[in-house]
Amino acid sequence: MIEELKGFDEEVPKWDVALEALTKEEAEKLGRGLRIAEFQRLAAEHAIRFDDIMVTMFELVINKEWRYEQPDGVDQPISRDEVEKLYVGGRLKEADVNEYTGLWTPV
Repeated sequence: MIEELKGFDEEVPKWDVALEALTKEEAEKLGRGLRIAEFQRLAAEHAIRFDDIMVTMFELVINKEWRYEQPDGVDQPISRDEVEKLYVGGRLKEADVNEYTGLWTPV
């Protein structure tokens, strides 16, 4: 078995693929990017921590799988440093993402 795994170097995603699928499906259903309110609704509907959804979204933007667009339509890159500053208290809270009022869209 170990011999079979040698050379098997598939990279594990840095985000929750189930949450990625859920949010992508929601964006497709709505025909547009998602806003913080949609993430809050999805968290409540599916008994998922809002924090977990946002961690996934930030990772997707950092890894260029999704993009974040400001309300004026300009893409805004998100850096790992920026995300780490949001986690000063150890867990992301809804108030921490209030400034992200634009759209989160799959690439």
